[in-house]
Amino acid sequence: MSGNCFYKESISSKRTEALFVVLAVLFLLLSIWRVRISGFGFLTVLFLSLFGFFVFYLLNYRVLTILMNRESLELRFGVFSWTVPWSGIEGAFIDDTPIGRIGGAGIHFTMINRRYRVYLNFLEFPRVVLTLKKPRGLVRDVAFSTSRPSEVLDAVAQRSGCSEAAAES
Repeated sequence: MSGNCFYKESISSKRTEALFVVLAVLFLLLSIWRVRISGFGFLTVLFLSLFGFFVFYLLNYRVLTILMNRESLELRFGVFSWTVPWSGIEGAFIDDTPIGRIGGAGIHFTMINRRYRVYLNFLEFPRVVLTLKKPRGLVRDVAFSTSRPSEVLDAVAQRSGCSEAAAES
């Protein structure tokens, strides 16, 4: 974290963590069951792979950190990070997309209103969407969970100069 950070928020989700624990245990048990009944075959490898996938999710998606400094807003989710410079933000608003449309917790990419959006989110927190002036690859919007959406929107409006963030908060 740089010394000029003026906003920091770290959130975690017991609900999301519990989901990943249940899924990891389920696929571990299915792997053990499959080895016992038919040996080490394709389904065993598949179940063990899914077990590993959910263990990674469990470890990586424990904490989402939002950092704001003079230059940018940075989102850190385990080994992944996404930085948006203030000058690259066109607008911001609270996301009302149903969680089922997003695909769940973690990092997801999806098309919303013909705009490709990256989500860094948990299940039970509200989300803020930043619309970008210029796409980053295919991504035109960045959405992330926060426990303080009003504060985030106010800070984005103040730093980016976009009036859209303040108007929709």
